[in-house]
Amino acid sequence: MMARMLENIRIIDLTTIVFGPYATETLADLGADVIKIEAPSGDMFRNSGASVKTGGMGACHMTLNRGKKSLTLDLKTERDKEKLRELLRTADVFIHNVRKRAIDRLGFGYDAVKAINKDIIYTHCVGFGSGGRYRDLPAYDDVIQAATGTATLLSRVDGQARPRYLPSLIADKVAGLHGTYSVLAALVHKLRTGEGQFVEVPMFESFAHFMLQEHLFGATFKPQAYQMGYTRQLDPERQPFPTADGHISIVLYTDAITEKLLVLFADDRLTNDVRFATKPDRMKNATALYAEIAHRTPAKTTAEWTQLFEVAGIPSMPMHDLEDVLDDPHLDDVNFFAIAQHPTEGRYVSMKAPVSFSARPCTQLDPAPLLGEHDSHLEALLKRS
Repeated sequence: MMARMLENIRIIDLTTIVFGPYATETLADLGADVIKIEAPSGDMFRNSGASVKTGGMGACHMTLNRGKKSLTLDLKTERDKEKLRELLRTADVFIHNVRKRAIDRLGFGYDAVKAINKDIIYTHCVGFGSGGRYRDLPAYDDVIQAATGTATLLSRVDGQARPRYLPSLIADKVAGLHGTYSVLAALVHKLRTGEGQFVEVPMFESFAHFMLQEHLFGATFKPQAYQMGYTRQLDPERQPFPTADGHISIVLYTDAITEKLLVLFADDRLTNDVRFATKPDRMKNATALYAEIAHRTPAKTTAEWTQLFEVAGIPSMPMHDLEDVLDDPHLDDVNFFAIAQHPTEGRYVSMKAPVSFSARPCTQLDPAPLLGEHDSHLEALLKRS
């Protein structure tokens, strides 16, 4: 078989929950040999989503930790610390999310690991960057959504006073992708120079960088020119539009598209409305225009609108529920979902890596490991050439 993109890159993964495991799952998708080090009690996230057969094999673990090996080590004991040192001698990358003081106490801070393997890429997934006053605080997705102002965005749109979290582990996953590209960049540097290095990936800074790409907005300029928060994203009426039998997304991103939609409605009251007569008028009165569209879309079904918009070249998509995504015809075309067989848990849904490469295909990953599944393989792992 053709070698995968990161074939023979060994990653010792001491991360837990989502931030670090999503980074290493992505690297495993690309072919890296990821060895997940777990305490005897296992990664807490093994129990997120009930297990169906074997304890510690919950739904979130099944997706986040596919393609990895699991070794259990009790790093409170000198015997297991020595096993980890032996593994680190064989590694290209060491990645963990243990806070600095704790990892130093364990004896696996950067200087200690570099003394074991001078060319190691040492990646520390942290909540807050070590140069700031929050550096010793614990960080979870909710904490980062609060710290970055993300939890205020929904209330800015719908006017509710109470801030709310976006219902996704979005900060964890965004930070995880920052962790992925950081490891890849350090690997490129090592290939060019032979040098390993210390890499810090802070969740707070990563997510602030992500969210403020558009929401820095008026604060981009000094002095501040207008308010923060990208107005288009925060428009209360720019929401999925109701249809006769559901909802549909319509994207009026250019004025040419807006004009097409106005023609398609064939409503003189709308086309003659002075608020929407010119491009500047439509931009100024975007909220009112969205509201007017929402009054008209219930006249047809989602399927009828979808067909009309496709012919007219108006970007749209029927509003899917979560369950609908499993049967999406496009995802079926690209074989995004596959039914795989786990040795103990039976049939399960596996997702394909979303990116593709013409030179080296991403292959389907092995299923998520049982806790300590590869403990008996330690001697073989240490004989890596």
